[in-house]
Amino acid sequence: MVDRKFDLEAIDRIIEMAWEDRTTFDVIKLQFGIGEQQVIELMRKEMKPSSFKMWRKRVQGRKTKHGNLSGRFKCDRQKQISNNKISKRN
Repeated sequence: MVDRKFDLEAIDRIIEMAWEDRTTFDVIKLQFGIGEQQVIELMRKEMKPSSFKMWRKRVQGRKTKHGNLSGRFKCDRQKQISNNKISKRN
């Protein structure tokens, strides 16, 4: 269970990082202090069920999400995204 309280900006950033292919769960843990299971719970809570299922199917077993820390938080080609609106519940 996610027992830490995050503001909307932090929740948006966690969701954004979880959707990024090259951002590992280890990096999210380093920046926000929550592990893979807590990220999954947050995504389940904040997203529409269909979007959550699509995300889970996408990241399950993906080596880039479960790899070791690479020291990079962003891909060189990554666009700056603000006000993340990826299928969030209102």
